[in-house]
Amino acid sequence: MKDKDYKPKQILTKREKEVFELLVQDKTTKEIAEELYISEKTVRNHISNAMQKLGVKGRSQAVVELLRMGELKL
Repeated sequence: MKDKDYKPKQILTKREKEVFELLVQDKTTKEIAEELYISEKTVRNHISNAMQKLGVKGRSQAVVELLRMGELKL
């Protein structure tokens, strides 16, 4: 494998990233669920899974960490 072909593995799944992109737009759990056609429980699960992967204790910490890592843009 050549260096130019290397792509770092993304930390979040596509859906987790979609959830956090909506979170930073100040959407509620209910609004995110409606927009993505999933349940509010599933939204909370995606957020919880992402927080666990990042080793943080809250949504805001997760957002800060994802911004720092370049996974999210404002």
